[in-house]
Amino acid sequence: MNINSLIQLLVILEECSNPEAVVTELEQILRGCGFEYYGLLRHVPQNPVQQNPDPWAAALAGRWPEQWPQIYTAKKYALIDPMVRYLAHAQRPFRWREAMAAFHKDAHQRRMEQMMVDAFGHGLEDGYIFPIHGRNGILASLSLAGKPIELSPVEIALLEAVARKAFWRLLDLKGEAQAMETVLLADTPLTRREMEILHYLAEGMTSMEISKMLKISNHTVDWYMNGLQDKLKAKNRQQAVALAFRHGLIS
Repeated sequence: MNINSLIQLLVILEECSNPEAVVTELEQILRGCGFEYYGLLRHVPQNPVQQNPDPWAAALAGRWPEQWPQIYTAKKYALIDPMVRYLAHAQRPFRWREAMAAFHKDAHQRRMEQMMVDAFGHGLEDGYIFPIHGRNGILASLSLAGKPIELSPVEIALLEAVARKAFWRLLDLKGEAQAMETVLLADTPLTRREMEILHYLAEGMTSMEISKMLKISNHTVDWYMNGLQDKLKAKNRQQAVALAFRHGLIS
């Protein structure tokens, strides 16, 4: 594998002006690395109501053997796929064999082995998975598959960087990155004192009344209120209360 090509790809991806160009450049390098098949998939949270999840619907890019996605979906392999299950807890890139070893005593082991036999029959003999994490856990993953290939630690590190770069560049070009990076209320938790003041605000109390209730100065109440407005991205106290109701902070 040409390490310089992987480094160069990180620069090229940044210069791509449309999603199609990102996919083209990514596929070209992965083929050059010896991987015939790949998938850049968004993470789909497990839904107990959905009996037959379709991971292919979350694909940002990919190339798989003919009929394999249909077989995988029809046989409901997503429910027992050791790679999918291992990915939910993985912090670093891993090889398929690591996932299989982790579940060697699992109740679904035989189904897992059958899935791997089916995959092998379609040319998916071996593979690697590169998790892409965000602030709240797994966001996506890059799966590489085909003939067995031995990657060095440096190559794994570079492919991990490529996975992240391709994922975020595609989201940027699709106009979806900003929404994923927006700070959520859950990421800026309110303190106990801020919650107290917010509740009193919602009851219509003034700064003077709140200060007497909490036995603190007017200045301190105003300081907390300014902090609340910043966290809630509110222009004034009224909007802060309205946003708090909307996001379920108060009821």
